[in-house]
Amino acid sequence: MGVGHSAGPPILDHPVGQASAFTPDNLMADVRRTRGIPDGRIPALCVLEFDGDITDWLVREGIARPFGSWACFHTTMFALEVEGVTVGIIPRTIGGPYTVLVAEQLAAAGTRLIAGLTSAGRVSPELPLPCLLVVTSAIRDEGTSYHYLPAGSEVACPTPVAPHLERELRETGWEVRSGRVWTTDAPYRETEAQLQRWAKDGVLAVEMQAASLFAFGEARGAAVACVAMVSNAVDHDGQQFDTGSQEDGLRILKGLARAFKAWSD
Repeated sequence: MGVGHSAGPPILDHPVGQASAFTPDNLMADVRRTRGIPDGRIPALCVLEFDGDITDWLVREGIARPFGSWACFHTTMFALEVEGVTVGIIPRTIGGPYTVLVAEQLAAAGTRLIAGLTSAGRVSPELPLPCLLVVTSAIRDEGTSYHYLPAGSEVACPTPVAPHLERELRETGWEVRSGRVWTTDAPYRETEAQLQRWAKDGVLAVEMQAASLFAFGEARGAAVACVAMVSNAVDHDGQQFDTGSQEDGLRILKGLARAFKAWSD
């Protein structure tokens, strides 16, 4: 063991109070230089779409178009106008590390609200399928959050946007709930014992990004939100992974835009 290192797992002893040696500003400056990307204002509301199906459809229909001034090596941003708001959307931001990598760059570029739109599995048997879940807090059973906040079991959404999201998303016609989720890095390592434990503790669903995104938002002072499309469960005998139509996805984006406007006001 090297001098100055603790005997415990490094992830539980991360120096969260120290400045980062590598920053998103440095990365984006290099992207602009190497790819000739022009400066430009990033949309005030940006959505990180876990699955990518909504984005693919929006692009095929000509509703969303590539956003040329997004300086990122790893992703393409698309933009569309809904409810009087320019919304940026980045598809397939799967998992906490990737979500926060992109969120760091969005915050550095000036985005005012970063909203995760993730897929989730049901934990609580009381939760209807399918439904939209406005995430208010998340169990930290992942790795990224421990690089932003001291070790702990749970992190709350640091941005008071949940009431606006609940109200506006009900206009989509979906069942809408709000509450806690369990964030995991390993969906194929969820056990029956864990599902039962978290259900007893009031957790509603399991997903892969909320705890990471919330920890980033709290540590960096960035406005963040997370909405989960809960569409499957190990105890569900009906259709699994029913996330509705692509038009439903557009209605959800419109709800996010209205909630952003209400929160901004």
